Amino acid sequence: MHIVVCIKQVPDSAQIRVHPVTNTIMRQGVPTIINPYDLFALEEALRLRDTFGGEVTVLTMGPPMAEESLRKALGIGADRAVLLTDRFFAGSDTLATSFALAQAVRKIGETWGEPKLVFTGKQTIDGDTAQVGPGIARRLGLQQFTYVAGIQDVNEAAGTITVLRRAEGGVQELSTQLPALITMLEGTNEIRRGSIADVLRGARAELVTWNAQAAGIADVTSCGLRGSPTVVKRVFAPKTRAAKATQVEVKDRTPETIAEDLIDQIYARQPGLEDDLMRMAAGY
Repeated sequence: MHIVVCIKQVPDSAQIRVHPVTNTIMRQGVPTIINPYDLFALEEALRLRDTFGGEVTVLTMGPPMAEESLRKALGIGADRAVLLTDRFFAGSDTLATSFALAQAVRKIGETWGEPKLVFTGKQTIDGDTAQVGPGIARRLGLQQFTYVAGIQDVNEAAGTITVLRRAEGGVQELSTQLPALITMLEGTNEIRRGSIADVLRGARAELVTWNAQAAGIADVTSCGLRGSPTVVKRVFAPKTRAAKATQVEVKDRTPETIAEDLIDQIYARQPGLEDDLMRMAAGY
């Protein structure tokens, strides 16, 4: 089974700063990491490979420095890494990004065999749009499962997959034919530590590097800024909240009365919340 995992190299969100004058994200000097949600997608792909055999190809689009994340993915256990990099991709929004990645997935299929599954994280921590995964699926004509909490079953003979998808109010069990695209939720598995052999292989591996032409992208006007209708008006840091925590006196009270007091205070601070919860519980 051939599986493609799309990952992204992102700034470490714990160290992101916003420029006080330009209101843009300051990336200089900020360390980069693999998008955390993508790590859960990679781990799930590796588990399926370990169970059914095959290969896992990791794909990312970004500047040449993004090869660092690909090498980390190889060190975790991926079999192959593809870097999609070209000046034409600079400034891509989610529409242009999904276009370029979909073309690269097609090229990967032509080169190493059609992938039965494409994995992504549910979203990235720098954009938080959750649009790229579904965009890839739409462009490739794949069935898609978003916000997946676990893989329930894969039947290679029948060419089907069953997943557990987290939804509002519960968990859905859904099945579809392969090939398909899956976006994974956080906390769905325990990410492995790569073996010493894999880490050394990742450090020494010759990565596959494609520009737009090599990836089979003939229409570069659909990439980068020219293919991105999204316009960011302003980026700003959220204001520090001035509200302070409320201390609740719990002396000589039972757990039941403590809970009742807390709930009453929450309802008092948020009028209408109780009615909303009752409607949700009733299925409205």
